Parts: sequence; C-alpha cells; structure tokens
Amino acid sequence: MTAAVLENLALLAGTPGGVATLRALILEMAAQGRLVGHDLDLREVELRELVVSSGAGWSPSCDAHPRSGDGWGVLKVSAVSWGQFNPEENKALPAHLAPRPELEVQPGDFLVSRANTAELVARSVVVMDTPPRLMLSDKIVRLKLSDACDPRFVQIANSAPEARRYYARVAGGTSSSMKNVSREQILALPILLPPLAEQHRIVAKVDELMALCDRLEARQQDAEAAHARLVQALLDSLTQAHDAEEFQAAWQRVTGQFEAVLTTDAAVEALKTAVVTLAVKGRLVNQSAKDEHGALLLKRLAAAKQLVAQDARKQKELSAAELPAPPFESPAGWQWTHLDQVLAISGGVSLGRKLSGRSTSTVPYLRVANVQRGRLDLSEMKHVEVPSDEVEKFRLAAGDLLITEGGDWDKVGRTAIWADELPLCLHQNHVFRARRCSDEFDPAWAELYLNSPAARDYFAGSAKQTTNLASINMTQLRSCAFPVPPLAEQHRIVAKVTELLALCDQLKARIAAARAQHAQLAQALVEQALAPH
Repeated sequence: MTAAVLENLALLAGTPGGVATLRALILEMAAQGRLVGHDLDLREVELRELVVSSGAGWSPSCDAHPRSGDGWGVLKVSAVSWGQFNPEENKALPAHLAPRPELEVQPGDFLVSRANTAELVARSVVVMDTPPRLMLSDKIVRLKLSDACDPRFVQIANSAPEARRYYARVAGGTSSSMKNVSREQILALPILLPPLAEQHRIVAKVDELMALCDRLEARQQDAEAAHARLVQALLDSLTQAHDAEEFQAAWQRVTGQFEAVLTTDAAVEALKTAVVTLAVKGRLVNQSAKDEHGALLLKRLAAAKQLVAQDARKQKELSAAELPAPPFESPAGWQWTHLDQVLAISGGVSLGRKLSGRSTSTVPYLRVANVQRGRLDLSEMKHVEVPSDEVEKFRLAAGDLLITEGGDWDKVGRTAIWADELPLCLHQNHVFRARRCSDEFDPAWAELYLNSPAARDYFAGSAKQTTNLASINMTQLRSCAFPVPPLAEQHRIVAKVTELLALCDQLKARIAAARAQHAQLAQALVEQALAPH
C-alpha cells in the first residue's frame, strides 16, 4: 500500500463509508499484488486451475431448527459470510432422511454461495474448523484447493472489488435483487496469482490492515457516541428553557458551537425537533401583555366553525369524556381546545366508484404520497374521474390543511398547507382536509403544531396499527388536542421557527459540502493507490 494512503488511513476512514472503502481498497490492492510494497511476479489464472475438485450439496426439506446432539444438519446460505464461517446457520435433517456423509463440510473446504442477493452472491469462506455432521446445501459450492495456493489468498481474491464486478456481470436471476452464479462461473473467476510465499505475505498483511480497520472503526464508534452525548447536552441546554428569555440566553451561549458540534444530519435534525418542540410549548418567543388572550380568539373561532357546520353534513358529536387531555401545560395566555372546535374537517374523494350515466370530470387529486411533513410533493400527480357536481365539494382552497390518514406508524398525520399550487385539485379519501372557518385562524400555526412531536405522539398512540401500516380515523383527528395562543403570538412563533429552521438548513448545506469535499479527497487517495506504477 502506498505511503500516501498509509499516512491518511484515519482521514480516509473518517469519510462517510470510509472504513468500508478502506477495506475494499485493501482487498483490491491485495488481489493485484500491490499490498506488500514491491512488484510481484503475477500470472493470470482461472480459479479452476487451483481446484482439485468441486461440487455442490443437497437441499432436502428440513426442519426449521438447527441440528442438535448427534443429529445431522444442512447449511443455510447464511453460513457463508465474508471470510467468516457460521456453522450455527443450519437446518436439522429430519430423522426419516438418511444423511449423505460425502457432503459433510471439512476443515480446509473453500465454500462459495451460489445464490443470494446481488450484494452477497458468491461470497466465500475458508472453513478452518467445524462441528461434525454438517452437510452442504445445493446453494453452496465446495472447492478443494491445490497446494499451489494459500486458501486465504483465494478468499481475498474472491472478495476483492474486481471479483465482485465479475460476478455482477455473469450472475443470473429472475429478479433484480436475487441472483445466482453457476459452479462453472465460479471456476472461471480470473485471479492474479503470485508465488506461494508472496501469497502468505499478502494474507498476513491483509490481516494486519483489517485489524487496523477494526481499531479505526471502534475508535470511530466511540467518537460518534461521544459526539451524540455532546449534541444531547447542547440540545438539553435549549430544551430545558422555561421561557423565551431562558431560551434566548441558552441560544446565545451555544450558537457559536453549532458548526463545531452539529456535524451530522442527524444532529441538525435533532436541533430542528428541539426548535419545534419549544415553539409549540410557547418557549421560543416572548409573550406580550398587549396580546388578546387565546380564550377570546377561541370563542370567535368556535362560533365561526358553528356557522360553517350548520351548512355542512352533520357529524357525530364528540364525547367530552373521550377527548384527550392536553399533552403539556400551556402558557398563561393560551387556551386548549380540540381540532373539531376550530376547523371544518372532511374526507376526500373515493376512487374506483361506478359512475355510469353521470356527467363526469377528470381532475388532479392529492394522494398520501403528495403530502409530506410541512410540504407538498407535486412532482407526480394522478387524475381521477369524478361526478362533475362533486368537484366543488372536494376542491381544495388556499389555506386548507391536508393531513394524511395512514402510512408507516411514524408518518400518520403528516400535515401540509395547500397554497393554490394548481388551478384545480381535489384530495383523495386517505387525505383529510381541515379548512379554516375564519380569517383569524393561522394555518401555519396549525401545520407547525400538527407536525410537532406532541401531535405526532398523539397520532401514533391513537392509530390503528397493522404489520406495516397505521391509520387514524376522522373522529381521532377531530379529537386531537390543539393549543390556541393569541393570534399575534402565533405569527411571532411561526416567523421565529421559519428563521431558525432556515439556519438549520444552512448548517446541513455546509455539512453536505464538507462531506463532498472529504469524499473527493478520499476518492483521490484511492485512485492514487490504484494508479498504474
């Protein structure tokens, strides 16, 4: 390995995915005979020239549990990892089936998986020792190697990036993810073979450098854990503020440390969450004695909602006993209510209805995928045929809040504001529409709160969950507790959050730029190491 790479191992390892890149570089240089510091006498051979015998195994219908006692087991594909043999990955041979001892795995066997995902197919291992009575499956090829090679060197060559590129070219499969290689394709693998003594030296050097990678990785993990603790301490100093004055004082103390401490996307996202949490709890901006109490605003909003409700379809009254308690104590000038008191919430258009005999229109509509948290993604719009006399019923208006009914459990209740991005658009029935009933209602405040951890916890706790998905119904949405600050304070909070989240986005942009610069430097080191002499 070149002196430049050796001198910059820590730098290379510290880039995103750096340790994995370094391990791949070590294997590639080893397979090219360039790891031990001088030119080697290499001859290109096919793997078959180093093989005494080869064959696959047997895959009978086996029990799910592994072998036990004196029973026989059949290896699973997962028994063959990257240079690591996992004999516990096997299935027990049923008692009514006779074992085939000629397929028993033996020390010294070179095993190659011939069927797996595209990333894992053809990974290999040299069996150093093994419990008795484990047989090969037909998804694993066994090679008996000749004395002309060090099995560990062959393992290195088979794992190197050039070999992975070879298998990617020749592998077959019926799907884009699952691939397979034949025994003939494995035997045809090209290998640059140095003399046997040099193979031993290369294996020893790879072991030495991989151990160094292990130490770098462990050091990196320790540094990441320490960094996470530092980030948490910084965020705690913000989130423990009891009011806006304490927050401002804490912000001034830590703002100069942002670029030094917030060096990952996860750390910046945690800062965003802290800002939003403080905002919806009333700790981000100062309250003003001149502001009207939220209770008075709520009274007018509720009256406006009642007027709208008189002209809308009758909805079931919510039971006061079933309404959730506020998730936190609000400032003195705020008033808690629930969404149904201040917003007209409705479902959307159902797809797939029979519309024969009716006059119809084909219009764009919003799906769950279009409604992201705090934004709309209109890059892919679909259209629906609806009765022409229903277009106005489901038509979106500027300021409408769009709230997702279902999805992954942590994505239920995603909320975004419609701002007349299209001249005409409807919403599907899996996207709720919450429409303001008064100009005194600020949709931006509602969007901020509904996307905050407090509301997300409510939706997650209320949602009906299946194996992969969760959903809320309209009653649960209408029942969501909702804080009403004075309108002027709502505007101040939204403005402050917008300002601070913009700062967070700037931090993320600088992190991305630094990451790109490190990646370019790492790539330059790799290219230098692999450049022809």
